[in-house]
Amino acid sequence: MSSLISLTGNAKELDRKHSQLQETLHTMGSVLVAFSGGADSALLLKVAHDVLGDRAIGAIAVSETIPSDEVAQAESLARDIGVELRTVYTEEMLNASFRANAPDRCYHCKDELFTKLSPLAEELGSRWLAFGANMDDLGDYRPGQQAAKEWGVRAPLQEAELSKQEIRALSRKLGLRTWNKPAMACLSSRIPHGTAIDVEAIRRVEAAEQCLRQEGFGQLRVRAHDQIARLEVPVDDLARLLEPALRARVTARLHEIGYRYITLDLDGFRSGSMNPV
Repeated sequence: MSSLISLTGNAKELDRKHSQLQETLHTMGSVLVAFSGGADSALLLKVAHDVLGDRAIGAIAVSETIPSDEVAQAESLARDIGVELRTVYTEEMLNASFRANAPDRCYHCKDELFTKLSPLAEELGSRWLAFGANMDDLGDYRPGQQAAKEWGVRAPLQEAELSKQEIRALSRKLGLRTWNKPAMACLSSRIPHGTAIDVEAIRRVEAAEQCLRQEGFGQLRVRAHDQIARLEVPVDDLARLLEPALRARVTARLHEIGYRYITLDLDGFRSGSMNPV
């Protein structure tokens, strides 16, 4: 990543923010970290474990909206870190406000997550709940952060003023394999706001994205517009996806999954492309 190269010239600033993160976690005393296995929460859990030992515990949410392979990867990563990992089963799909898929959908998802994590933190004796929001999240539409505020959940990466680039650079320095892991969001983010979410649509998206990953694409999204699958891959990968043999395999599989029309987004991959402007 070229962005990481530029950070090497500012190693002192990265070290300072790492120290600030360590100090923040030290003063927290004990923490239950909402852990997804992504770059942000992986760094937070790793440093929390480094500082607090067994007073840092991770918790991963399992539900229909979380890809099963992401859960498996997160569990493997927690074992590598050596940290205890608890599993909670969230039920956002039972919430009509979540299924309605309004622009505040993520609020209801995070509210459900913290509803499940709060009693677990109390049971474990953890003084704080924490999640992996970073400084870049302050510049995007993130209704889930409002839920975190209401529940008193802390964001130590933000408190240390760490950006996404810095999180990746520090993760690489600490030997975390997630340093260059593509960004991931729950599967409901693939469905346009205003279109109701159901389990069948979620499962189609998961199967379609799994197909593309098996073809070697890392950063991707399959945006579901009823019978239309709109594929987002980085602009540099557009030509490869249009290679005749690969295109034929992908379209055949996505038709088999249940999509009638397969389209390629010429703007390429954009994280949060369905967020409100």
